[in-house]
Amino acid sequence: MSVTHVSLPKTQSRLWTERISDCSPLSAQVRAPNLTRVVFSRTSRALFGLFSAGVIACAAPGVASAVPQGPDVSSWQHIDGTAIDWHAVKAAGHGFAMVKATEGLDYVNPYFVEDSIVMRTANVARGAYHYADVTLSPELQGAYYSALVLGINGPGDLPPVLDLEDAKGRSPAEVIDWTHRYLDTVQTLTGRQPIIYTYPNFWRTAMADTHEFNDYPLWIADYDEELGPLPGGWTNWLFWQFTDRGTIPGIDGRTDINHYAGTPESLRTLARW
Repeated sequence: MSVTHVSLPKTQSRLWTERISDCSPLSAQVRAPNLTRVVFSRTSRALFGLFSAGVIACAAPGVASAVPQGPDVSSWQHIDGTAIDWHAVKAAGHGFAMVKATEGLDYVNPYFVEDSIVMRTANVARGAYHYADVTLSPELQGAYYSALVLGINGPGDLPPVLDLEDAKGRSPAEVIDWTHRYLDTVQTLTGRQPIIYTYPNFWRTAMADTHEFNDYPLWIADYDEELGPLPGGWTNWLFWQFTDRGTIPGIDGRTDINHYAGTPESLRTLARW
């Protein structure tokens, strides 16, 4: 099926426009901490309403101890329909989490609304990400994501996130063009500069290690104990996904866990609290 490409004005990227001044120095190395797990009770799924976001801190490859951590989740963390106990997640010291919102042009995470509402009540800052399908219109995907994530500019919401990790056979030039157009669309519609999620090998191969996006904040996935050199000319990261095998009270089964590069105070500013 052919897709019409919507022409939107190209937004001039700003260098991490929501950066704050109180980012603390971070060390060059870190070891992933041990985490504990408990089983939680089922909560009601009959939730509906509006939900709510955004700063950027500074971190070179590596992290200091005691930096904020949080999971990222999708429907996979709702085993057999079990709800996530976000109050238990918060009580375990996790002040933020990333939640899958959409994928392509025809998928919405069925737990996105529920998770967003309960995260708000638990005072857990919420990031919402779109999983890219680079074979479909970036403008339509950006509009689809932005329309569904209604609270992207509300208190407690982190900036929009693009999950870019599958080129689907497209050339680097095609994926680079797609990415520019998607990011421009989302920034135009939400008024916030998106975060890019990716991993080093993908960026160095599928994106030809382009430096065209290093003024966007980076969420990097790297499961080594020590984070190596960043791809794409980035010198700082905002979030670092350091494991996909973590355990956290309130989440049944394994989950990804991430470091945030700044302080708890700067995280609240990023989330516009």
